[in-house]
Amino acid sequence: QVQLVESGGGLVQAGGSLRLSCAASGGTFSRYAMGWFRQAPGKEREFVAAISWSGSMKYYADSVKGRFTICRDNAKNTVYLQMNSLQPEDTAVYYCAANSRSLSTSATRYDYWGQGTQVTVSS
Repeated sequence: QVQLVESGGGLVQAGGSLRLSCAASGGTFSRYAMGWFRQAPGKEREFVAAISWSGSMKYYADSVKGRFTICRDNAKNTVYLQMNSLQPEDTAVYYCAANSRSLSTSATRYDYWGQGTQVTVSS
């Protein structure tokens, strides 16, 4: 079992930045591809970014490409999401997830999920 705990969310003005962290425990972190997803009120959960176990491959949703960066530190069992140029439409609960199979943009491929951290961007 892998436990995931997100942190770093908060309230920020449009154009600002936040860095989310997701700390993993209870498993071999370097064996998992990791992803970030988000869910806004009244909307379905959507893919944001994903990174392979080695960090060599990364996927991004078109809506965040060029603004968000995903990276990981396997020595610290942590994955990060650096979010720049935030916009009100980025407001959502952000979740990290672990995938024991392969890098994927599909939430159904992820085995473990954190509880989420709220990101609110004011205009």
